[in-house]
Amino acid sequence: MTDLVTLGEAMLAVSLTEPGPLSPGATARLSFAGAEATVAIGVGRQGHKSAWTGVVGADAAGTMILTALRAEGVDVSHVRTDASRPTGLMLRQRRTSDRTLASYYRKGQAGCGLGPEDVDPELVSRARILHITGITPALGPGPLEAVRHAVAIARTTGTTVSLDINYRSLLWSPREAADTLLPLVREADVVFAGLDEAGLFVEAGGVADTARALARLGPRQCVIKLGPDGALALVDGEIFVQAAVPVTAVDPIGAGDSFVAGYLSGLLDGAPPADRLRTAAICGAFSVSVPGDWEGLPRRSEGSLLDGDDVRR
Repeated sequence: MTDLVTLGEAMLAVSLTEPGPLSPGATARLSFAGAEATVAIGVGRQGHKSAWTGVVGADAAGTMILTALRAEGVDVSHVRTDASRPTGLMLRQRRTSDRTLASYYRKGQAGCGLGPEDVDPELVSRARILHITGITPALGPGPLEAVRHAVAIARTTGTTVSLDINYRSLLWSPREAADTLLPLVREADVVFAGLDEAGLFVEAGGVADTARALARLGPRQCVIKLGPDGALALVDGEIFVQAAVPVTAVDPIGAGDSFVAGYLSGLLDGAPPADRLRTAAICGAFSVSVPGDWEGLPRRSEGSLLDGDDVRR
C-alpha cells in the first residue's frame, strides 16, 4: 500500500545563485520544482511510501525530474512522458538580496497535459492519503478534471483527502479560484491555507475564527499557515498552536509545501495534532535554511538537529 499519492506539475528550475538581474555570465543552479512533488519527497524522507503522478516531456529536464524522484524513493511508475510537449520551466532570480522573483513558463508544456486518464483508480483507492493543491486545477481543464477524478475515487474508497489551497495569482483571479476550489474544500478531510487563502472562501478574522469558519465548510482538520508566526490547526473542534522554529532563512520558496509534508507525515504516523504541527514546523524550518524547494527537507532522524547547540559533535 502507498501511504500518500499526489498529482500535479513538476518543472525544471533554473535559479540564479547571486543577487541581481538575469544577465550574460550569471551563474545558475539546476534542479526541479513542484508543490506536489515536494510533498511526496518530504513524506518519503519521513519514512513513508509516496507516489507522484504527472506528465513530463521526453527531454533532458523530464529525465532529470524522474531520476531525482526515483532516487528519493518516490513511485513515478504512473508518470506519463509526452513526446509532443516539453517540460515546463521556472526561472528564479534573487532580484535583490532579500527579494526573489519567480517566472513560470508552463503554457502548452507537458505538465498542463495532465488529464483524468492519467489517474490510476487502484493507486488512489489503495492509498491512505490523496494530496492535492490549488495549483493543478488552475493549469487548465484537463488538470482540473484529473484532480476531480482523483478526489471522487478517494471519496468512494475512504482515502483521506488533503488539500493545500496554494493560491497563485499569476494563474487565475481570486474569484475563479474560489469558485473552482470551494467544492474541493467541501470534499477534503484536511485543508491547509494561509489567512489570505482562507479568505477566498470565508470571512477572514482572527486566526482561530478563520479556521472555525473554514471547518464549517466540511474539513475536519483546518491548518492555517502563518509563515514566521507559526501555524494554527483546528482538529475536530480543538485548537492547537505551533510557533515557528527559529532558523536563518536562505530561500523561502517551498516552505509551505515542506510544512504540509511534515504535517501529513505526522498524520500517517498517527501522531497527535500538536506533534503533527511540530513536525511540520521542523520540516518548514529545514526547507528555508538551504537553497531549493525540496533539497533541505529533513529525514526522520534529523529533526533533533534544530534543538540545542549550533554545532553537533
